[in-house]
Amino acid sequence: MALTKTVVTDKYEIVGPNKMVQCRHATVISEDGVELSRSFHRHVIAPGDDVSNEPAETQAIVAAVHTPEVISAYNEMLAAQALETGV
Repeated sequence: MALTKTVVTDKYEIVGPNKMVQCRHATVISEDGVELSRSFHRHVIAPGDDVSNEPAETQAIVAAVHTPEVISAYNEMLAAQALETGV
């Protein structure tokens, strides 16, 4: 009886006008090759975020989606929000 735990990034989504990249990770627990459970965790990458610790596939997706124009527009939106809220 061998239990194994595997974590894989199984889904990427590009969300909203700021092109947030959602990464879904599936944690699969198996016994002798038979899946016993699966759970999910997500994290979001905003334009301009550091992705140097992300897997190569994630880095490639972020590089394709987060163009200089997207990063600039996102930073402008953040600056406008800061002015509105006084933060």
